[in-house]
Amino acid sequence: MSQPSTARPLRVVAVSGSLHTPSRTTALVKEILAAFGRELPIEAHLIEVTEIGPEFAGALRRDQLPESVEAVLDRIETADLLIVASPVYRASFTGLFKHLFDFVGQYALVDKPVLLAATGGSDRHALIIEHQFRPLFGFFQALTLPIGVYANDSDFTNHQVSSLELHERIDLAVARALPLIRLSVAETDSIARYLGGR
Repeated sequence: MSQPSTARPLRVVAVSGSLHTPSRTTALVKEILAAFGRELPIEAHLIEVTEIGPEFAGALRRDQLPESVEAVLDRIETADLLIVASPVYRASFTGLFKHLFDFVGQYALVDKPVLLAATGGSDRHALIIEHQFRPLFGFFQALTLPIGVYANDSDFTNHQVSSLELHERIDLAVARALPLIRLSVAETDSIARYLGGR
């Protein structure tokens, strides 16, 4: 794939909803980040729910959150691209993953490109991407990218991606995402330049 030119690094924020360390879900997210990094200049930031969960688990409103979690939400809301992933937990994403996004502004993700990913014990859980993730980010009016990435336990060895087929799925998802991301970032920057010149 050709290297698209950008005026600035793409702000890519990845969120892993795993509750464990080490984590296959986090390993998958890192591989997706690396795949984007091979195609675009990016400024990557990884958010792991397992690390920040205790800081927001008991909060009911955004104004109850500590500054550290508010900074995480700001990163999510101002990203050029989101990569979101969770292990399948009782037929859905983890509760803490959903709780984090409950604090995200309702209109903060409008038209933002979002790549969906998930991990599960077998391929029979793969529809989580269509049945759980797309409706959630549809609520936010985000631009969910065409191909999500699902991985099962057999795609990993020692919590690292070891499957050639999974690497190929990641590369395909990134390739299909790039044209939409380019358009989204160009439009966002054009609007910012226009508003800045007023």
